[in-house]
Amino acid sequence: MDALKYTKELVAFESTSCYSNLEVSDYVESTLKELGFDIERLEFNDPNGIRKANIIGRKGTGKGGLAYFAHTDVVPADPWFTDEFTPFTPTLKEDKLYGRGSCDMKGSIACMLSAAKQYADRPLKQPLYITCTADEEVGYHGARNVAEKSSMYQEMIEGESHGIIGEPTRLEVVYAHKGTYGFQVISHGRAAHSSLSTGINANLAMIPFLVEMKALYEECMSDPRWQNQEFDPPTNGWNIGINDRTAAVNITPPQSICTVYFRPMPGQDPEELVTRARSAAEKCGVEFQFKCGGQPVYTDPHSPFVNEVLKIAGTERAKTVSYGTDGSMFHELKNIVVFGPGDIGQAHTHDEFIELGQLEQGTHKFGALIEHYCL
Repeated sequence: MDALKYTKELVAFESTSCYSNLEVSDYVESTLKELGFDIERLEFNDPNGIRKANIIGRKGTGKGGLAYFAHTDVVPADPWFTDEFTPFTPTLKEDKLYGRGSCDMKGSIACMLSAAKQYADRPLKQPLYITCTADEEVGYHGARNVAEKSSMYQEMIEGESHGIIGEPTRLEVVYAHKGTYGFQVISHGRAAHSSLSTGINANLAMIPFLVEMKALYEECMSDPRWQNQEFDPPTNGWNIGINDRTAAVNITPPQSICTVYFRPMPGQDPEELVTRARSAAEKCGVEFQFKCGGQPVYTDPHSPFVNEVLKIAGTERAKTVSYGTDGSMFHELKNIVVFGPGDIGQAHTHDEFIELGQLEQGTHKFGALIEHYCL
């Protein structure tokens, strides 16, 4: 099974988001070239100055077709469940392939490469695009780079290509997911021994701001306009974190940090909540830093496109999920769903694996999508 071979080779690259993904990107690029794809390579430096790459491949002519999206970075693998093999030593046990990224989402990439290989010698009437991004796990930096810089992505928009985000859904069709927004607020003080009067306790300015954030939390949990019953849970989360990083109880905290992370849903205006939080920070005299803003994804579940993918998937009804994907950066695409092999319950786990049956089915379903939209 080509998908198993590809998955093993992809997992063997340690492409944790804090490291470069250039080696795994080189592998994807080389494989796509072998399959007859034209390549667009976009490189950039991440916020820490580490070099990253996005690979976009296109095979076939004309407009429309199929646009598949995946990411090559993975989350850290610490701890790992066994000393028998490392997280980046893909290991087959019974009907499962273990390894970091096997499920999220190198197994999906492998299935699409395997499906594309089946059509390597056949002309495509409409194009097949395969996009593999960096840094999905840490803020969609690669996808943003593709959306801003890729000429092939502009072709997808202009041709109204049919988008597939290949994240693990057990090959169920997902028509919508929540967005991802986050900010942090910093209160600055001055450290001193707590027995003295020379220190400035940063928490004292933070406390009034936290009161404002609690009020916004309660509003988000109770006001119907911040809820959407298509999702489970139907709320945006509004998750508040606090940390003054003080090492001992007798030190006046020199700083206090509040983080807020929430997941807006389709039809909502997350910028209103951000603006209100920013105003509260200004009123309380603390520093506001916006961190990320990814839009929710939504395609009409009754649209012809969703119904076509449902038919290919062999399921009757599309669903929603609460996690986010690179699709947050690709909102210009009119038709896009999340659909891929593997179980999201295995993503980011200490014993991540993908079932061989999912690799086999994923290759078959992706092949059917190519057949439908590109031949």
